[in-house]
Amino acid sequence: MLAARLDGTDPKSLRGTVDQLKQKLGSAAIVLAAVNDDRISLVAGVSDDATDRIKAGELVNAVATPIGGKGGGRADMAQGGGSDVAALDGALSAVTDWVRARLG
Repeated sequence: MLAARLDGTDPKSLRGTVDQLKQKLGSAAIVLAAVNDDRISLVAGVSDDATDRIKAGELVNAVATPIGGKGGGRADMAQGGGSDVAALDGALSAVTDWVRARLG
């Protein structure tokens, strides 16, 4: 489980980083966020072995909703965004509990 903020990173680079992390970590649920010009980009990735319990689209929405945004995508990769930069750190810190609730 990894949730991190990489400010200044463009969405395409976030997607590439999530793919690399999924390969390195093996079994993983990852959310990366970046703030660019007061806009938040989110990318979530879930390793293939965990998509039966955790969907990347649901995970990215769980982070996007508190930051005033939305997201969606496939079970293994999803994107989203929002605009409430002040709420971002709190939304990212809630990811661990969200993932644990689905694995429980």
